[in-house]
Amino acid sequence: MSALRHRLDLQLFAGEKTERATPKKRQDARKKGQVAKSQEIPGSLILLGSLCIFMVMGPFFRERILLLFGDIFLHRINMAVTDQNVLQLFYHYAFQIMILLSPIWITVIVIAFAANIAQVGWLMTLNSLKPNLGMLNPISGAKNLFNMRSVIELCKSAIKLTVIGLIVYWALWSKKNQFLELAHVPIESIFAFVARLILQTGMLVAACLFVLSIGDFLYNKFEYEKKLKMSKQDIKDEHKNAEGDPLIKSKIKEKQRRMALMRMMQEVPKADVVITNPTHFAVALRYDGTRMDAPVVVAKGQDYLALRIREIARKHDVAIMENKPLARALYDRSEVGDMIPADLFQAVAEVLAYVYRLKGRHSRRA
Repeated sequence: MSALRHRLDLQLFAGEKTERATPKKRQDARKKGQVAKSQEIPGSLILLGSLCIFMVMGPFFRERILLLFGDIFLHRINMAVTDQNVLQLFYHYAFQIMILLSPIWITVIVIAFAANIAQVGWLMTLNSLKPNLGMLNPISGAKNLFNMRSVIELCKSAIKLTVIGLIVYWALWSKKNQFLELAHVPIESIFAFVARLILQTGMLVAACLFVLSIGDFLYNKFEYEKKLKMSKQDIKDEHKNAEGDPLIKSKIKEKQRRMALMRMMQEVPKADVVITNPTHFAVALRYDGTRMDAPVVVAKGQDYLALRIREIARKHDVAIMENKPLARALYDRSEVGDMIPADLFQAVAEVLAYVYRLKGRHSRRA
């Protein structure tokens, strides 16, 4: 009974996903656009970079804004209102606005690109753009409202709002005395004070959001690894699929074996001698003193294959010599295409010498 219970427990946990994902599964997930990244990191860095641009290029923005709003009073006050003039005015102001916003646009594009590259590397995929009709399912949508992921996102949003609220409250409260003095300063000083306060508060908010985004990235990394985990059976199936269908592989191997056998049989007529056991083993040898350092095995076989080698040898007048220990040693210790072992040189040389003498006698008789 205990053995049965133990076996059932193993079967129960066999499908549990406890193993780290294989490189192939990671690559497949990456091709689908499934990677561990945080959208909060680009957002916080874009906010931080944009505020830095405002601080560094403050005079530029001030000058362009004054020119933009002052142009209508300085140069357009007496302009005739016609279709052509209005269209020209629109193009002029659109171009000026593009110049004004171009530093921010460039900063946003560069930071967004760099932040994503830093998280996931270079990745171009269109899988995320494919329509997913399952997202329109109201039942699935209702389930997603109450799953753990939604709870985590709600907690993240609550933390961000709390942090932002505390920073804004601290920034405003620390300047409460200066707020009371604004009634006695010029309008330009009021604008300068508000601009500095907004920039300082924004920098603090962006810095805190970036710190929170690092935690969000680590959490997403953890969830990503958890989602990719595989069971032992998944790994076995992947390995099996990578190797291919066993039936197809066996057929390919069988075809390759038959082709190799045919090539080997085509070399038998070129052999100088076939050494046999006499019925169980047959090894065909060839030797050319001008090109070879030692005799080479051109074919070998056992039982039925040995019989076929002998038949081909007889058909093409290849000498057949019976030498049981030599045939067995050559069969066990050499492969087709290899030179014979060095310790068998003497025995094979005696056989070849005898074969050459027989061929010499036959040639003289002829």
